[in-house]
Amino acid sequence: MGVVRKTKHLEQVLRVFRQSSDPLSARMLLDALPNEVNKSTVYRMLDKLEDDGVIHSFMTLEHIRFYALCKGCSSGQRVDSHAHFQCTSCKRVSCFSDEIVLPIPEKARITSVQVLFTGQCQSCLS
Repeated sequence: MGVVRKTKHLEQVLRVFRQSSDPLSARMLLDALPNEVNKSTVYRMLDKLEDDGVIHSFMTLEHIRFYALCKGCSSGQRVDSHAHFQCTSCKRVSCFSDEIVLPIPEKARITSVQVLFTGQCQSCLS
């Protein structure tokens, strides 16, 4: 599945991701887009962008999928191996900038890893 055409709606979706410092849920993305963008179109775009290595997704504690821009990934290779954090008080979700190195079991081919830290963010601790 790949992003075949650069449509106006696709450009709007990418702009929202570029302007956000935090990962976005589909609901947050839809709220940031003009009303004329169809909900099912956005979900299809998210799938295509993830297949192409433009964005990556992960699940939060509430089983809500969040999306964030990848850095250096492609459809054939995922190199964006960082962890995510969810505040248990305010529910804010963020990406850690540091890469995490995890052990890979021998004789295994790992295709996906998700690391989600939970706790309280600095704002909630204050």
